[in-house]
Amino acid sequence: MLASPRFARGFTLVELLVVFAIIALVVALVPIAFGRLHDSAEYRDTVRAVVADMRSARQLALTQGAEARFAVNLRARTFGVVGGPIHEVPEPLALHVVMAAEERGADGTLAIRFLPGGGASGGSVDIVRPSGSGVRLRVDWFSGRVEQEPITP
Repeated sequence: MLASPRFARGFTLVELLVVFAIIALVVALVPIAFGRLHDSAEYRDTVRAVVADMRSARQLALTQGAEARFAVNLRARTFGVVGGPIHEVPEPLALHVVMAAEERGADGTLAIRFLPGGGASGGSVDIVRPSGSGVRLRVDWFSGRVEQEPITP
């Protein structure tokens, strides 16, 4: 009569090494993925905030019958509706601004003036990622509308 073979229970050393290698790979890649996710979220939040503030300034001018200004301070890396909350631009992002020379403040603040009749002084704000891609937010001088267009590197 043959003796039944004894089956070993547990894992072999090779199986354990493979599992540890997979865990090490995941642990190494997670911070990179979260870093990119964080940068992407900051970019999207900044774009949304700039668009919202521009549209808010336009709406204020139309509803209150008085001029409203959206201002950008490149030195301080801030933006917002004049008289409202100020937002900061996260460090990896770059701002490029084109606005009328008459709307330049003594402290280097640049502004887009929205008029009660619906027009504006016009201008654009570029929000650029470190990769060179981004978005251009353009304010039409005639209608005061805010439009977006992609920027490619």
